[in-house]
Amino acid sequence: MLAHIVPWARVHEHAFDNLIALCPTCHTRYDNGEIDRVSMKGYKANLCLVAGRYSDVERRALEYFALNPTETDIRMPGMGWEILLMYLIKDGFIVHAIPLNGLPQSIKGVPVAENYRLTDEGRDFVTKWVEASPLSSDIDTDFGD
Repeated sequence: MLAHIVPWARVHEHAFDNLIALCPTCHTRYDNGEIDRVSMKGYKANLCLVAGRYSDVERRALEYFALNPTETDIRMPGMGWEILLMYLIKDGFIVHAIPLNGLPQSIKGVPVAENYRLTDEGRDFVTKWVEASPLSSDIDTDFGD
């Protein structure tokens, strides 16, 4: 459901910068003043930043850590995940790591799975993301070397 950040009654337009997709519960909470306008603008800014920077796989990894705050690792099957998790790695939010549980890394030299560990910076990013605190200073947007 689309919501106007600045109410329609005040602006009489459907500008992209003033619209955000909300679930019915959050829309009602916003309309009732339980979520303020500053927070709503923060939610939108964070959504745009995260959706624009990170792949679907990376966003799922972030969501996993958000939903499981005590987890430190994710285990991905096979090999070749570096390219799919590239920006989380580049931004220093996860690192390739040896599994804490001692599961085998490979069978006859072929990787069974790859393990990635959330860094302290990654935990801080996930916490800010969940709280809708500003994220932009946490992300390296330089796509060069």
